[in-house]
Amino acid sequence: MTARDWHADREAVFDRDARTCRHCGTADDTEALRAYPVGDVALEGEVHESALVTVCADCFGTLSDSPSATPTGAEELFHHVRETTRIQGETISTVASFASVATALPGDLESALDDEGEDAALEESIAQYRRHRRDVLLAIAVVDARLERLAALEGDADEPAAADALEAFSETATDLQSALREVVTLSETVATGLDRCHGCFDALESGPTCDTCGLAVRETADWEDDDGTLAFDRLFATINDRLQEASATTETLTDRTTTLAERLTAA
Repeated sequence: MTARDWHADREAVFDRDARTCRHCGTADDTEALRAYPVGDVALEGEVHESALVTVCADCFGTLSDSPSATPTGAEELFHHVRETTRIQGETISTVASFASVATALPGDLESALDDEGEDAALEESIAQYRRHRRDVLLAIAVVDARLERLAALEGDADEPAAADALEAFSETATDLQSALREVVTLSETVATGLDRCHGCFDALESGPTCDTCGLAVRETADWEDDDGTLAFDRLFATINDRLQEASATTETLTDRTTTLAERLTAA
């Protein structure tokens, strides 16, 4: 998948992202930048620019390198866990921001229609939706890569107590990832309910995929009222509930990080 990004207009992606890594914020020269595909990109053909995000060489390595089981000490292991906790905590904020932008879209689109056209304000809302979606998918992918690395390192916790604490942390972090993905999917469903592609946000035509970027159109049947219209209020309430549940899971994750630190110190 990452090899296919060369088929896209990488320079346009870099310019759009101000030649800055969208994960860590590093500004780099063109030679060190990479265009990384996020989300459920089409399996064949070019990757649309709406699914490409600029990353630096270090972040690209985190995302692309195969997990290594190279032995590491307790201090390095805990540093990896602590950083993963921090990044995942920031990811929750990124997910919440995306959900906020997505749930504002029906009102933005209605205002534009009342004004007989997609005005500049709506175009900015659409641009924000695309940008926030790329950022949140990238953030989730980074945490996934770090958890894969952690799974390869779990055998380094020699003491049973430390191993149990590490396993508990990994399970909680994985559960949180699933919860965040669900919020993202629900937020993308808002776009589909507006007859827009949840990826590039272009208008949907008839057919199972978007004519512009090739993404499969999201199913909305679970969120439709009897008259076939999307029940946005019910969808928004569910998004809010899932965000609150994710926040509660974060507290558990923090507790398990602390427990792991204590166990590694005692080991």
